[in-house]
Amino acid sequence: MGSMTLDPLSLDFVLTLLDRVGVLVFAISGGIVAVRAKMDWLGILVLSFLPALGGGTLRDLILDAPVFWLTDGWSLLMVLIGAILSYLFANSVEDFKPLRWADAVGLSLFAVAGAAKAIDLGHGITIAVIMGGVTASAGGLLRDIVANREPLLLKQDIYATAALLGGLGYGLAQQSGLSFEISTLIGSSLAFAIRACAIHFGWSLPRAK
Repeated sequence: MGSMTLDPLSLDFVLTLLDRVGVLVFAISGGIVAVRAKMDWLGILVLSFLPALGGGTLRDLILDAPVFWLTDGWSLLMVLIGAILSYLFANSVEDFKPLRWADAVGLSLFAVAGAAKAIDLGHGITIAVIMGGVTASAGGLLRDIVANREPLLLKQDIYATAALLGGLGYGLAQQSGLSFEISTLIGSSLAFAIRACAIHFGWSLPRAK
């Protein structure tokens, strides 16, 4: 299992901890969909995996990079815990409103993680923005497709847009010569603020008539 022996006072430790929370929340979201669809244990596990790790997996495959969870046992453990919680407490967990805010935190961190990985591999800001959106949003899209339901990502309040703008914020900060830590704070704060406004005020993009 991957190591989490980081200085508890460092930004890296905080970001890593929040990332684990994001994986757990995304896994629960997939598990709840599976329970609603009356899937068996394997179905619940698969649908927990997709939103939690599917976006990062797709990102790594596109970037021709090693798939991150192959050496990160903590992420797989969070998926397993999320699947178990969904199976045991689906109705109670679904009504737990703070999960939406935890989901927003996960979204913002996943967006920055995707953008950062693309830039680290030598890609430009356009690819970084796309990879931020893929990392944060593609897993949920895969979840809905596998569950045979209309992808909520493309219809409901602002979600993928927040991830794209968070990745853009990170990329622009990096291009401006700011440190990784400051760039991460800028990108993740931007994504979270947009997602938070969408949750609180019901923001959504214009729809076709």
